Amino acid sequence: MLKKFISVSFFLFTILLMTASNSYSQEEAFDIEELKKSAPKVFIDCDSCDIDYIRTEITFVNYVWDRQEADIHMLITLQGTGSGGREYTIAFIGQKDYSDLQNTLKYFSSPTETDDEVRKGLVQTLKLGLAPYVARTPMAQAISLLLKQEVKPTAVEDKWNFWVFNVSLYSDLSGEEQQKSTELSGNFSANRVTPASKLRMGLDIDYEKDRYDVDGETITSISESRDFDGMYVKSISEHWSVGGWVSLSSSTYRNIDFSYTIHPAIEYNFFPYSLSTRRQLRVLYKIGHGFYRYRDETIYDKTSENLWNESLSITLELNEPWGTAELSLEGSHYFHDLNKNRLVVSGELSLRIYKGLSLYIEGRYSKIRDQLSLARGEATLEEILLHQRELASGYQKSFEIGLSYRFGSIFSNVVNPRFGDGNDY
Repeated sequence: MLKKFISVSFFLFTILLMTASNSYSQEEAFDIEELKKSAPKVFIDCDSCDIDYIRTEITFVNYVWDRQEADIHMLITLQGTGSGGREYTIAFIGQKDYSDLQNTLKYFSSPTETDDEVRKGLVQTLKLGLAPYVARTPMAQAISLLLKQEVKPTAVEDKWNFWVFNVSLYSDLSGEEQQKSTELSGNFSANRVTPASKLRMGLDIDYEKDRYDVDGETITSISESRDFDGMYVKSISEHWSVGGWVSLSSSTYRNIDFSYTIHPAIEYNFFPYSLSTRRQLRVLYKIGHGFYRYRDETIYDKTSENLWNESLSITLELNEPWGTAELSLEGSHYFHDLNKNRLVVSGELSLRIYKGLSLYIEGRYSKIRDQLSLARGEATLEEILLHQRELASGYQKSFEIGLSYRFGSIFSNVVNPRFGDGNDY
């Protein structure tokens, strides 16, 4: 491992000297965007990494969704260390023209580091590992150890025109002597994301059936839902975006036989969107129309209705060396009756107070005055216990708080995977 690290360091140092010598002899103007077309294509294989942050911080390569299309398969795996930190093993697997270039680097995080500190350290290691591959391309002309000028993440030519599709099917069958459960679900999504726009569409179908045998009596609970959601966002500037949502839905739980909603929207971010992985302060306004056809007559004597509503939300997100924070406030109401409204406030804070001392707080409170789809009549005990029907409520609330302190050895390089994490006792 030490030999590999020394060889990589020597190689990077050689690149630095060559680039420095070249820039000293003559000044060259680089067309960064043109050079980037020759940059290696990278597939990031990591389930727990901040992918958006990596793409934002490492912009001298191109990213692809399929590993078979990649020049470099970057496989990142994690396991715990003795002191509670993590060992990141990054395998740089060269493919196609880079098949002769294979390397593995490791990054060790401390248990007292925040998420922001960990991802910064990981990105630095990834940059070192990618350098030998970039050195084989014309992109190397613009690199010493850092880019000579800022390069933003850009779109490249793609035969799929940046469309990504996903289809999934899921089933869960379980049973006991007096209880049986069947759960089936399917999902289809189509997404297209470029710097200029974002389009997301998704279809979800869920079916759940539970059967209970109690004292010779059989109780059956069936829940079904179908949802289609679409969202489109157009980038206007570093601070403004416009777009909207459309949805189609049906739900036995919410007493919705069929509904559709259309909501145009506009958003302003007080921070530039290019800083979104670090901080955001967004104000989002939506206004729209919806049609609802109910399964059973509602408490307001409605079997169907057309409704107009609007909402305004403000969201603050911070990811800093001291920790992470998120705070959101949203208010909405229907136009036909302003008393039919909802107010939601939620927050989350993960704070490193001092070295190993950390504080975690999460809370959410909703003031509810807009349950227009509630079915007429009293809910039965069976419907309540089996969650077959939405119940009237003036509020929803939740709160979590945790305090932890870690002390002892600061060294975290030792890894011992025997018996797993030792939690099976």
